[in-house]
This record gives sequence, C-alpha cells and structure tokens, in this order.
Amino acid sequence: MKTFNHLNHDHFLTALKREEYNGKRYYISPNGTKLPSVTTFLSHFKGDSIAKWRAKVGEEEANRVSARASRRGTQFHSLMESYIKNEEKSTYLTKDLTPDMKVSFRNMLPTLERIDNIHYVEAMLYSEAIGMAGQVDCIAEFDGVTSIIDFKTSLKPKKEEWILNYFEQCTCYSLMYEEMTGIQAKQIVVLISVDHEIHPQIFVKNRKDYITELARKVVSFRNEFNL
Repeated sequence: MKTFNHLNHDHFLTALKREEYNGKRYYISPNGTKLPSVTTFLSHFKGDSIAKWRAKVGEEEANRVSARASRRGTQFHSLMESYIKNEEKSTYLTKDLTPDMKVSFRNMLPTLERIDNIHYVEAMLYSEAIGMAGQVDCIAEFDGVTSIIDFKTSLKPKKEEWILNYFEQCTCYSLMYEEMTGIQAKQIVVLISVDHEIHPQIFVKNRKDYITELARKVVSFRNEFNL
C-alpha cells in the first residue's frame, strides 16, 4: 500500500464550532459569524427533487435508503481518511468492517495511487465573504495538480448532469482555501465508489466552469434569507 507524502504549511486552519438548527448545519467563524455549511446551502436548491423522490418511494423506504447511504458514506470517508493519513492498516481494516466496504476500499486503491503531496485531510474551511463554511475531504495533488478532492458513495453510477452540486461544493472549498491560505487549487476531483462496480467513477473538473452558477445561487440564497 502507498505511503503518502504530507506537506507542512505555515497556514493553520482553525477548527470551527458546529451547530445544528432545524436539521441544518452551521459553523461559527473565528469572528463569531454564524455561517451555513456548504451542504446546507446547496441542499436548499434541490429540495423539490428530494421531496418528489420521497413521495414516490414512500417515507419508510426513503428513510431506509437514506440511513444506509449515510452509514456507508461515513464508513467510506473514514477509510479514505485513515489510509491517506498513513495510519496503521490494522486500525481501520478490522474484522468489523463490512464486506461491501472492504470491496469498495480495494476497488478505490488504484485511483488513490494518483494522489500525493497532501495539504490537508478533513480540514474545516470558511469564508465570510462567500458566507459559508464546510469540511473538505482532501486537498492534495491528483495526477500532479493541486486539487480539491471529494469522496462520494452511490448505489448506482451517476450521470454528470446529476451531480453539478458536487462540483459546486468543491468549487466553494477551492475558493475558501485560496482565500484562507493564498494557495490555489483550481482543479476539482470527485471520486465516487459505486455499489457492485469494480471501478470508481472519476470526475476531474476546473472550478472556473462552476463559479458563475455558484455565484448566482449565493446571491439568491442571501436574498431569500436576508443574509
């Protein structure tokens, strides 16, 4: 298994206090400003589609699928974090790990070989200028280019047009990171582990393609909530 190189930066990303309000996550900036999370912000713009899906499948099934997806996503992110941090594999590849997670981890390994020179893993970012905060999965080089890297799980393969919010999420993180540190990570990478698929989906994008739509949503969100 690979040993990742971790870069030492003079910049220190401060841990932020988190709060839940009406099921939405907020972060408290060092200046005391209450900032909605990036996922809270983006979920506001897909509320209708979620409601339609829940109505179609029924509340019980929707809750079951959502709970499973949440558990799987949490476990998978924990695996990715531990591996990239060069932790001893016996601490995370345990007998309690479910078979599907072991398969997902093994299938993702060749793609993880393309990552190195780690800036941060699971780091909190914020911007009072944008008015948001969040926790990025990984900032590192992907194929030699400094990137915002996001790990996702899915029950089935995703079409690109379905996941524009993933790219917008990474674009937010990229802008925040540059604002906080001066380091540019213009490339965004979304890696999706798909159930029953040998190879993960790999999406490599440039943040410039998503800034205009992201800015429109930020203005709309602020106007609606008087922020």
